Amino acid sequence: MQSLDSKKREITFIFVSQNKAMQAFYKTHRYRIEHLNSPVTRELFRVIDWDQRLIGIKGARGVGKTTFLLDFARQTYGLDKACLYINMNNLYFTSRSIVSFADEFRKTGGKTLILDQIYKYPDWSKELRYCYDNFKDLQIVFSGSSVMPLDEQNPELFGRVSAYTLEGFSFREYLNIKGGYDFPSYSFDEILKDHVGISREIVKKVKPLAFYNDYLHHGYYPYFLEKHNYFEKLLKTINFILEIDISYLQQVELKYLPKLRKLLYLVAKSAPFQPNISKLSSEVETSRATIMNYLNYLNQAQLINLLFEPGDDSQAKKPAYIYMQNPNLVYSVYNGETDQSLLNKTFFYNQVAYNNSVNFCKEGDFMVNGDKVFHVDSEMDRSELEGGHYLVKNMIEVGDENEIPLWLFGFLH
Repeated sequence: MQSLDSKKREITFIFVSQNKAMQAFYKTHRYRIEHLNSPVTRELFRVIDWDQRLIGIKGARGVGKTTFLLDFARQTYGLDKACLYINMNNLYFTSRSIVSFADEFRKTGGKTLILDQIYKYPDWSKELRYCYDNFKDLQIVFSGSSVMPLDEQNPELFGRVSAYTLEGFSFREYLNIKGGYDFPSYSFDEILKDHVGISREIVKKVKPLAFYNDYLHHGYYPYFLEKHNYFEKLLKTINFILEIDISYLQQVELKYLPKLRKLLYLVAKSAPFQPNISKLSSEVETSRATIMNYLNYLNQAQLINLLFEPGDDSQAKKPAYIYMQNPNLVYSVYNGETDQSLLNKTFFYNQVAYNNSVNFCKEGDFMVNGDKVFHVDSEMDRSELEGGHYLVKNMIEVGDENEIPLWLFGFLH
């Protein structure tokens, strides 16, 4: 039977070990804040209600979630120990629960705990729910894959977590970084109503078209800020998404990974296209139902965009068209020349879908918010347009009436 003294020594050892671990995390937190390279404040920073006690930030791998979280910590707390950033990849959390760590943190003066890549931790939803229900004096901000459910599919957190999605850089954010500008974002309605005035003010300061093609090529992911080969890094990211995010969270067995990879390649080589599910099923050598599941997984992972008929945007429905999620992904597949019209339409869909509903439209290329039709790179004349229809042109700096420059839709966020 264990003696009282030995029990006391064991408790003391555990306490000292935990305290040392906490100090080690503070040291890492301080180093990362002091060496943070965050050239712009992301638009999402202004959108989030930071007063909420439980905030979840989803996003595709590679879009800058870690930098975003650290920038929040730096701007809000500086080096104050009331805030602590933790990467949940740390092996320490194989034997320490989130609940016990969060409890110790708050009892020692902590106010905001930032948990990065939380989906790697088993039962993360249940433990966050416990913290939310029992630690009223603690704010938790966490991040995870875009495949991670934070809606009604996650009953532990649904209705409790304030969920947001971090996208890659918008064209506006890229322009601000590369040119040292501080252009604001505009709402969709503001652009439709006053695109001429907005464009004129912007082109007084910069030639946006001088940056546009570079953005299509390498501006969506933050890798252009690093001294790495952009597309080598992007291809690694794509494979990590397939091998880890989708396979782990959607429980796709690794032996089926080649089929998922082949489907992505077939989509990328053909996008945008009207999918023939039977043909894809035959080429990938799997069932139609599996193809539909895989397409939804790739969509959730923000590798592709599924364009539906109005009212048909459910996982059970076949999409009307499939696009790559952003123009950089188009370049990652094509080794040679790419079609400019394809890039322009992919850009429009990507930038507008951030905060608007986008659907397939037989009368044009896209229907936005249920009642506005857009013709991207069309040869139509303005006089041919009906009410509620807009021309979106690439190589113009300033539009006129219902003819709008394409680059301006990159200022929506």
